[in-house]
Amino acid sequence: MADNLIIIESPGKVKTISKILGSKYKVVASAGHLRDLPASKLAIDVENDFKPEYINIRGKGDVIKELKAASKAAKKVFLATDPDREGEAISWHLSYLLGIDPKSLCRITFNELTEKAIKTAVKEPRSIDIEKVDAYQARRVLDRLVGYCISPVLWRKVKKGLSAGRVQSVAVRMICDREDEIDAFESKEFWTISAVLSKNTEVKSKAKDFSAKFYGTKNKKINIDTEQQAQEITQAVSKETFTVDTIKNSEKKKSPLPPFITSTLQQDASRKLGFAASKTMSVVQTLYEGVNLGKSGATGLVMYIRTDSMRISDEAAQSAMEYIEHTYGNNFLPPKRRIYKNKNAAQDAHEAIRPTHIDLKPDDIKDSLTNDQYKLYKLIYERFIASQMADCVYDVCAVDIQAGEYVFKATGTVVKFPGYTKVYEEVNDKKEKEAGENGKLPQLEEHEELKTIEILPKQHFTQPPSRYNEASLIKALEEHGIGRPSTYAPTITVVQTRGYVGKEKKMLYPTALGRIVNDLMKSSFPDIVDVTFTANVEENLDRVAEGDIYWVKVIRDFYTDFDKEVKVALEELEHVKIPDPVSDVPCDKCGRMMVIKTGKFGQFLACPGYPECKNTKPIIEETGVDCPKCGKKLIYRKSKAGKKYITCSGYPECKFMSWNLPTGKDCPQCGEHLEYVIGKTGRFVACSNKDCQYKIGLKEYKKSE
Repeated sequence: MADNLIIIESPGKVKTISKILGSKYKVVASAGHLRDLPASKLAIDVENDFKPEYINIRGKGDVIKELKAASKAAKKVFLATDPDREGEAISWHLSYLLGIDPKSLCRITFNELTEKAIKTAVKEPRSIDIEKVDAYQARRVLDRLVGYCISPVLWRKVKKGLSAGRVQSVAVRMICDREDEIDAFESKEFWTISAVLSKNTEVKSKAKDFSAKFYGTKNKKINIDTEQQAQEITQAVSKETFTVDTIKNSEKKKSPLPPFITSTLQQDASRKLGFAASKTMSVVQTLYEGVNLGKSGATGLVMYIRTDSMRISDEAAQSAMEYIEHTYGNNFLPPKRRIYKNKNAAQDAHEAIRPTHIDLKPDDIKDSLTNDQYKLYKLIYERFIASQMADCVYDVCAVDIQAGEYVFKATGTVVKFPGYTKVYEEVNDKKEKEAGENGKLPQLEEHEELKTIEILPKQHFTQPPSRYNEASLIKALEEHGIGRPSTYAPTITVVQTRGYVGKEKKMLYPTALGRIVNDLMKSSFPDIVDVTFTANVEENLDRVAEGDIYWVKVIRDFYTDFDKEVKVALEELEHVKIPDPVSDVPCDKCGRMMVIKTGKFGQFLACPGYPECKNTKPIIEETGVDCPKCGKKLIYRKSKAGKKYITCSGYPECKFMSWNLPTGKDCPQCGEHLEYVIGKTGRFVACSNKDCQYKIGLKEYKKSE
């Protein structure tokens, strides 16, 4: 029997930690929270300092029983839940269940699953940080008050089943406000003029064309608003000789971005890999908990993945510098170590998200990772290495060109030294390398006359602001101080699940329901959906964690006005009717355009003429592929558990059914149909015949089509 018991949160970390600590330590997992507020009632005693009424979570009885038995058998119990406020609260709940004094040295934390970090943590236990627990409790109580007090208002005034959330409501408002900006936007016309020029030389091969943009005159910039103005300027400069006026050569340096924090990882994974925020957090969690690397066993590959901090340890910085010098050379190191400052010192307990072992290069361990794990680990690894590298240096040549009274400007940019871009590039880095329309300009001299190849006036229109996508919404939430690292992904998931926000071509837009709920929230609960107010609440929660303010005061200050708003809304708000979305399917009984309704088993089509016409239809989503058995259209349906599957539209005559989408082609080996499959290593095409071993990668299959 092991002398020491270590209780962690995630079962996925058990193997990694057990391998490091050996047989003297038994490592078990709580699998998250064991106590929480009951779902059946508010469970907040508003008359008694907002005391929360915790209960054991249903279904966790066996886990609690096993943990109590293991705790009694051990000489020492260490509570090693995650190193954040929620993890601190879970340890606090565990201390209550197991009869451990929270003031005793029972709490250990580590930000990385490495031998050094875990063994150091075991040697340096501390008491449970009650201030962090209070900060977690304050957030939990606030969210419960908002959700359980506003939801009945929505049920009574809009429809049953709706719910409201503190952070989610602000996110919905931001998406609605952006849509309002787009709707109100009035496009304005403007024009640009480009001149394609070259050195005035007789040797064609030596003459390099380049582009210069119209600026105005020497004294001022001129904006071109109409076609007539553009044509007048074009005609005027067409009669003039383009002459080099001034040449300015300079050097520009650009520094790398800091290593990832939670929000920037989600943003870059969205932009570069197309990952949803929830997918990013799911995949990176497995990298943190540990991946089986064969002989090395389960190994944690990245630091703790919920962090606001850009700090990295001295040891990690030194390892990165040694790797850079060995791989790229001494000239790729910065003059001095790069140190990135955090916006909020209170969140500096963690490091940034970085690889735990520099020697574990992504390509070296690729075979041990899933395709998604490899892509995300490579992104984290390269961003971290780049953050410790030298600047990228550009040679910039800016030329003013005179054409009569008008001035055109040309800029050429050439990478003099790639620096960090050798490893990791942002979109802006690529744009600067490409330098718009010019790379390196030809060798020019002041007062030199240039040859005019072409003068091109072009019409443009101002564009409305873009809808948010997941990456830009996370960035906006972070900039406004809304939520914290652990809340971004679930916030985006929840607003879509509740039907307040939809997604089209990866862009988020408010649904009709989302707009109605947002309007109600703005009129009745303006503070809840106010960006500044919500950011101030987050700051107060940080102050609770720092011990600067007692958590009950934060709740009391919030609840006084909030309770009055709830009572007024219940009494004075009128019922709001939600219009059903109109489909493009006519009713085959009366001809009206059918509307989309939501029932117990999901959405369906119904005639708006009810009760005169009671016609309904299922919503059929075609796959675009014909049935391999009878040739009729294949369609998607949902199981009782809500999982999509594929079946023939000719059912019940044809009973074809599959969880995987057929490709429309037959297997070259056995003749059965091929289908798209999602496996551990990504997507591929395989034969539907289980006895046939035919399998081909998706890229190779597409090339063969």
